[in-house]
Amino acid sequence: MLDIWLSGFLGLLEPTALSFLIIGMFVGLIFGAIPGLGGTTALALLIPMTYGMEPFAALALAGGVMGAVPMGGSITAILLNTPGTAPNAAACLDGYPLAQQGKGGLAIGASASANALGGIIGTISVLLVIPIAREIVLIFGPPEFFLLAVLGLVVVSTTSRGKMLRSLLAGAFGLMLAFVGYSNVSGVERFTFGNTYLWDGVHLVPALIGLFAIAEMIHLSVKGGSVSNDSKNVKIIGMRQGMMETFNHMGTVVRGSLVGTIVGAIPGVGGTVASFMSYSMTMQASKDPDSFGKGNIQGVIAPEAAINAKDGSMLIPTLAFGIPGSAEMAVFLGLLVLHGMQPGPLMLIEHQVEIYGLIWALTASCVMAAFVGLLLVRPLAMVTLLDVKILVPIVVSVAMIGSYAVDLAIENVILTAIMGGIGYMMIRYDYSRLVLVVALVLGPTAERSYFQSMLISDGSWSIFFERIPSLILSVITILLIVYPIVSALLGRGKKQEGTGASGGGS
Repeated sequence: MLDIWLSGFLGLLEPTALSFLIIGMFVGLIFGAIPGLGGTTALALLIPMTYGMEPFAALALAGGVMGAVPMGGSITAILLNTPGTAPNAAACLDGYPLAQQGKGGLAIGASASANALGGIIGTISVLLVIPIAREIVLIFGPPEFFLLAVLGLVVVSTTSRGKMLRSLLAGAFGLMLAFVGYSNVSGVERFTFGNTYLWDGVHLVPALIGLFAIAEMIHLSVKGGSVSNDSKNVKIIGMRQGMMETFNHMGTVVRGSLVGTIVGAIPGVGGTVASFMSYSMTMQASKDPDSFGKGNIQGVIAPEAAINAKDGSMLIPTLAFGIPGSAEMAVFLGLLVLHGMQPGPLMLIEHQVEIYGLIWALTASCVMAAFVGLLLVRPLAMVTLLDVKILVPIVVSVAMIGSYAVDLAIENVILTAIMGGIGYMMIRYDYSRLVLVVALVLGPTAERSYFQSMLISDGSWSIFFERIPSLILSVITILLIVYPIVSALLGRGKKQEGTGASGGGS
């Protein structure tokens, strides 16, 4: 096994493969930073250009793109609250408040090092998992998918302490949006009002661009001034402090990387769920959860580590079964077929060197992209000093162009504008956009998997407790629901005891 790993690594060091890796890395950074484009669009444009290339070189190019996109997306997410890709939206929650405090350089430095470390940890995990990939992928069936979706919703909801009712309302609204379009079960058209654009549901990327980028630009326009409230710190705080913060929170990096690796290996779940779940779990484990959303550096580190870690594990269902874990992987399948590599169990046997070369390319790309991002921390951080009268028109224009470019549909622009208005109202009245996004992402998975489970079991709920994986997920979900209630009751009891003791003493 070690000789195959080494062959893949040495193949990547060949001048041709290395050159295409670097080209792919720069393309990934650019496409990742532009809202609405991302790795899917970059790969779709590059696939025809790879015709006639050696398969290894083509995979190095693709790996370079996919490994660098998260870093590019995090830059605009942190500085402008405009996630370049959907998974980077989680970095907005604490990265952008840091930029407002004049600490954009700190946040980007932490993001870059978390990306690199997450990619490395994810690679190690995948290298260990690939030999048993078939068994792992087959563990998850419809009951496990449903319970995983429920677990994701519960994790996010329980992190919004003191705002439970608002979180429930935001989650309910997110589920309402998730159920727009054709039903995955019955094929019935729902809540489309005769509009064919809504047949496929609420498109995620345009919705996220509106919910974060446009909403924040509206908020900035109302407030006035600039993104950063501290021009001195923007010039001083840079990559060294951000890097040190990441190494000071290695537990957060490891947890985020493992979450990204596990979630990424599950077909159809994707990086958005991985990043938000990592963020929520970090917030849940924190001793100061109220600091999240206000500029807690762990809120940047956790999702960024998860995003890069999931890239390697998403290859497992894609290569082993031809089941793409995301839209990006679906496009990547086309590249494999174009170069004569048919995804499936045999690919893990016949093209092992190419597979390991691709994994090393992903890792090398995320590390190089992090290094380039660190070099640009200081000049990029200065963007936050622009007056909103200059910044808002530029960001809104780029966001709308990016939204349109996703499907080349003007309806995307309309959806982005509507979600921008909703997002601004949520900012103003302090409703959680995080809960809405997770509900929107997980709603279709939960619905489809639930009905599939009911059909398999002839309507018996016991199917959710019959197998060990589903039983474990059920127990974890129940514990997460019960834990905040028990903690609150114990806290009240201690307060009453303290009040009684002080009353007795007086």
